[in-house]
Amino acid sequence: MPMLSCLFLVLFLQCGFSSSTMDIFILAGQSNMAGRGGVRNGRFWDGNVPPECQPNPSILRLSASLQWEVAREPLHWDIDLGKTCGVGPGLAFANEVLRIKGESVGKNVVMGLVPCAKGGTKIGEWSKGTSLYNELVRRAIESVKGNNGKTIRALLWYQGESDTVREEDAEEYGHKMEKFIMDLRSDLHLPNLLVIQVAVASGEGKYIEKVRHAQLGLKLPNVKCVDAKGLPLKTDKLHLTTISQVHLGKRLAHAYLASTTSHHQFVNQSLTTYVAS
Repeated sequence: MPMLSCLFLVLFLQCGFSSSTMDIFILAGQSNMAGRGGVRNGRFWDGNVPPECQPNPSILRLSASLQWEVAREPLHWDIDLGKTCGVGPGLAFANEVLRIKGESVGKNVVMGLVPCAKGGTKIGEWSKGTSLYNELVRRAIESVKGNNGKTIRALLWYQGESDTVREEDAEEYGHKMEKFIMDLRSDLHLPNLLVIQVAVASGEGKYIEKVRHAQLGLKLPNVKCVDAKGLPLKTDKLHLTTISQVHLGKRLAHAYLASTTSHHQFVNQSLTTYVAS
């Protein structure tokens, strides 16, 4: 870790957030959220990190061991185990938010990314009570433990490619996604949690449009949709390229910033009580 980043992190943690606040974003879904940008043959990451995805001492990441550290690619290296991770949208998102808001918020806002995505997963594998759901909730709660200036701002969700294989899965996608959002808001005690989902650009099967229709048609409040259709894919026709992930991260940032003009969700007292229990 570069000396400046290390010094910033030590000072930030030792100060107990007394002079800083942390805006927290949960990153969940499957492989395109975990990041496959720059991964070759599913086995090797080329190590290419675009300028938009470079580490920033104001962007932290919650590791698998629940430690805050300066975020760097691949964000999901210790989360999406058994897979080779590369560039995803998370760091491009965070850097773009800071670039746009930076001058107005000054130096006192830190962004915290909580990677939770797992490649090859269906929406049903994220339903309440599953291991993936329980781990997401656990990591989200741990991210605001102590609550000193820490606020969960949004869930960034990119998933659905695995639900395009069976028509039944594609047809049930909308209902299962709505249930997932409502359960998560309830369990995190954040009834208005902002959810920004990505409408898939590809799929493992032929029912891509059915899944996209469900994603684009979701009617729950405070749920926004960013469309990935048209972003260049790798030769596998499934995963976004590195540059596509950069573009997606920026689109997610713009969707978030547009939403904050009317939606500014704070962690409420019930979550503080829940975390402390």
